[in-house]
Amino acid sequence: MTPNDPLLISIHRELHIPFDYATQRKLPFYPQVALSDLIVAQLDDHGRPLILTAPAAQALAAMLKSAAQAGVSLLPFSGFRSYTYQKGLIERKLVQGIGIEEILTVLAAPGYSEHHTGEAIDITTIGCSPATEAFESTDAYSWLAKHARDFEFTESFPRNNPHKLVFEPWHWRFRAS
Repeated sequence: MTPNDPLLISIHRELHIPFDYATQRKLPFYPQVALSDLIVAQLDDHGRPLILTAPAAQALAAMLKSAAQAGVSLLPFSGFRSYTYQKGLIERKLVQGIGIEEILTVLAAPGYSEHHTGEAIDITTIGCSPATEAFESTDAYSWLAKHARDFEFTESFPRNNPHKLVFEPWHWRFRAS
């Protein structure tokens, strides 16, 4: 069920997201973090800002430094996303002729993406296309699997997750203790 937010209700109607989406996918609602709580953590390799909350940005910086010291290249490429940005990602896939049910296996509906918290990051590495399962076969993924918890990052969508989302070895969430 979509929270009682007029913007989200409108977005879900426009995108034809099923009313029971969150219940069926066992996804919690993620309110969009206040923009005043976000900072530019760094620029990605294309010069675009990677925006996160300050605690997530600090943890990411420490994690990137540790990985680099171990000879591992971690390249974050996506951080905070607003509801409307998430809507735009879905709309682009709809224009490509992909159906909403298929899209919702690779993208969470607006209101249900961890990226709204400013604490989720997507990571790739040199020589690996972003947002692909190929990342699982990299030294970067192996390093994250062993060390990300030291920096309070966890992998959100492992294989066979209960949310009916594809395996996302690139998606990690900061969870301060």
